[in-house]
Amino acid sequence: MILGIADPWVAAAYVLSVVGALACAVYGITHWNQGDEPAQAEDVRWAKEEKEEIEPTL
Repeated sequence: MILGIADPWVAAAYVLSVVGALACAVYGITHWNQGDEPAQAEDVRWAKEEKEEIEPTL
């Protein structure tokens, strides 16, 4: 009997869900504000086209 639950598979599901949530939280904290990759020329060109040519027609 684990945590008052008779079935070990049910207990394992509860324990693994808590462990998974903690793993996600740790991953998020360790990767907080790491920054994005720099903008590439293709992205800058697309944004300029979007702003100058497409938005006025909307």
